[in-house]
Amino acid sequence: MSGEKVVNTYGWHDQEVVGAGLPDKRLARRLRCLLDQMSASPGQPVPAACGDWAATKAAYRFFDNPRVTEHGVLAGHFAATAARVAASEGPILILQDTTEFIYNRAQPGMIGFTKTINGGRYKAGRPNVRTLCGMLMHSSLALNLSGTPIGLTAAKFWTRKKFKGSWALRRHVNPTRMPIETKESYRWLENLRQSMALLGEPERYIHVGDRESDIYKLFCLAEDLGTNFLVRVQANRLADTPATTAKNTAHRVFAQLSATPWAGQHHVLIGQDEAAVVKVKFASIRTLPPVGKQKRYASRLLTYIHALEIDPPAGRPPIDWRLVTNLPVADFAAAV
Repeated sequence: MSGEKVVNTYGWHDQEVVGAGLPDKRLARRLRCLLDQMSASPGQPVPAACGDWAATKAAYRFFDNPRVTEHGVLAGHFAATAARVAASEGPILILQDTTEFIYNRAQPGMIGFTKTINGGRYKAGRPNVRTLCGMLMHSSLALNLSGTPIGLTAAKFWTRKKFKGSWALRRHVNPTRMPIETKESYRWLENLRQSMALLGEPERYIHVGDRESDIYKLFCLAEDLGTNFLVRVQANRLADTPATTAKNTAHRVFAQLSATPWAGQHHVLIGQDEAAVVKVKFASIRTLPPVGKQKRYASRLLTYIHALEIDPPAGRPPIDWRLVTNLPVADFAAAV
């Protein structure tokens, strides 16, 4: 069988299987075989990657085996990632984000839902709202400062029985009053904890996230664990009121950042062909937790960085990024 030849071929995939938490050596051998077959045919369906019907049946039996679990399959990769990180030098970036796997099925409820999209309009002018089915993966990927991937440090898979967007949720309950453990956004905190439990040396790592990770509890957790973060800002949070501001006046982070002078200009590449010039400013601002959680969490001194493009070309929105971090930013070079 063509698959047996692959089983006896040793390579990079052996590192990913040594620490696997599978209960049977035969299952570990099959996992090693599948890793080799699928890595040789990235993006291909299982039958095309396996090459023949016997190997395809063996793959589906492996997937259907109740003793094959998500944790068992990924345990070896996590252990291999930890070993590669330990062998690396310098700071390590850990990027968190969510990936959607979308499938077309006659009965979407058999898989689960991801989100709703606007599929255009019917001839009568009514909106065509479609609900997509599939699953979601929230993962943490470790990279060195040159951008070379080292491996996953955490991953969480889930699906939804019924999609409810955050705006629909706001009509019924104030999200800031809900415990974060009951929200999907809790996965950001779970991955942070799992990554630090796996790797150790929390001071080496910088956890990077998009605007969905702008969660005050995440900032607190990172500092409690002794690690660092860099997050794109979404919320205009409350800040400690400066002495020059009248009492009982709400003061926001964006207002204080806007009052800070620009520190300099920086050239950035967009893709491979286009360059842009952004002006950069930064400010350390003592930030308050959300109003409903000020008894649970203390204020934090965080650094905000604003990068705004100068003279953007027509047809493209300007680069306009606000970032928040607990890393020290003492000058313009550190902000860049």
